[in-house]
Amino acid sequence: MRIGDLSRRTGVSVRLLRYYEEQGLLRPLRRPSGYREYLEDDVRTVQNIRTLLGAGLSTRTIAALLPCMVDDGQLLAPACSGMLSDLQRERERIDRAVADLQSARAVLDTIMTATLPHDVAEDGACHAAEPAPADFEALLRGAHS
Repeated sequence: MRIGDLSRRTGVSVRLLRYYEEQGLLRPLRRPSGYREYLEDDVRTVQNIRTLLGAGLSTRTIAALLPCMVDDGQLLAPACSGMLSDLQRERERIDRAVADLQSARAVLDTIMTATLPHDVAEDGACHAAEPAPADFEALLRGAHS
């Protein structure tokens, strides 16, 4: 299949598919005319790339992982055992990112709770009913520590 077909089947732009090729993540066959020829397996490879990118892995790490993956996106443990420490480091980084996002969500929840409905004056101006709680600043400081 040609690159446009792969793009339509995966929902990934042609430009991004070319980037994946530049990074060594995709290795299409080349016709004598120079056109790229993708195989059915490349559809799954692109899906695996998207999944791993979504997990926050770098293209360098993904390039090392892709040969270890089988059709259903699972890893073949023996083939990837040398990557265990790298994968553990990536998992810890993701855990930190999740914790940061949860902290940011807690701050937003507090802001939303502290933001009382506004009274609309006859002239159309909005006026806050009362100020936010005093402990709001303490919560913000805690989110950044």
